[in-house]
Amino acid sequence: MSGRMIVCGHCGSTNRLLQERSPQAAKCGRCGRKLFAAIPQDVSRSIFERHLTRTSVPLLVDVWAPWCGPCRAMAPAYEAAAKELEPTIVLIKLNSDKEQALSTELGIRSIPTMILFHRGKEIARTSGAMSAGQIIQWVRERLPAAAI
Repeated sequence: MSGRMIVCGHCGSTNRLLQERSPQAAKCGRCGRKLFAAIPQDVSRSIFERHLTRTSVPLLVDVWAPWCGPCRAMAPAYEAAAKELEPTIVLIKLNSDKEQALSTELGIRSIPTMILFHRGKEIARTSGAMSAGQIIQWVRERLPAAAI
């Protein structure tokens, strides 16, 4: 059995996606929620770290805060980008107010900031609000062709 490993953004369990099955219909083996719903989950530090160490596909993280106008303005664009990028890329959100220590460790200086990880390593980051098209283009230009 081969497949990609995906961490559930809801409960944090690791799931194997079999190549012969559609990832769009994939549900978490523990909580039963869809793994790809094009609604990026706002995750805790522990689920973020599980994604970083266990998810085998690229990971895009939007670091934001509820009081940030540009962050709120970009939220619909980030969801629209998820519709286009999933299931090839996992998109999650990280609230910098709730996860202040992690935001500091990640070197977040302004929000919104998006960080792209592949195989547990940061490969790119950008700050400032973007449209869905800009997010998609930015991601695709920075990922190795084999990762997409």
